[in-house]
Amino acid sequence: MLHLIPPPLHRAGLRWAHRLRHAYRRIARPRLVGVSLVVADDAERVMLVRHTYGPGQWSFPGGGLARGEDPEAAARRELREELRCEAAELSLIETVEEEVSGSPHTAYVFAVRLASEPRPDRREVMEARFFAESEIPQGLHPITRSRLELWRAWRSKQR
Repeated sequence: MLHLIPPPLHRAGLRWAHRLRHAYRRIARPRLVGVSLVVADDAERVMLVRHTYGPGQWSFPGGGLARGEDPEAAARRELREELRCEAAELSLIETVEEEVSGSPHTAYVFAVRLASEPRPDRREVMEARFFAESEIPQGLHPITRSRLELWRAWRSKQR
């Protein structure tokens, strides 16, 4: 049903909802569970995305789990929703306990190889780009930086 909303209106709604959700989390401190997807190509470049909401920094795709949803199913769903593509390979790197927006958060961090080219939905994700190690932008959010380090350690064990 959300696909019927014109993209500019949808993006405006996401920005408003993001601010509201951030404030709610600081007050209510609900327990959050989500997935983070470190997508890499055959050249070991990592894909970062820019969301249409939030601070505008490059980050990894991902999102929250629905009640009772399996983390791997959530990872595959997020790829379809945000990037309109499928995973060829999906490996759980680590489960991380942290705090996000003042709320306790469990993050399932996955390493992903895509089966097709990403095509950002231009509603939630405005841009997706692969970066070589030497090209990764400065000023990444600490959570994004920590996910990148987890992926690097996992990748070195795979070799």
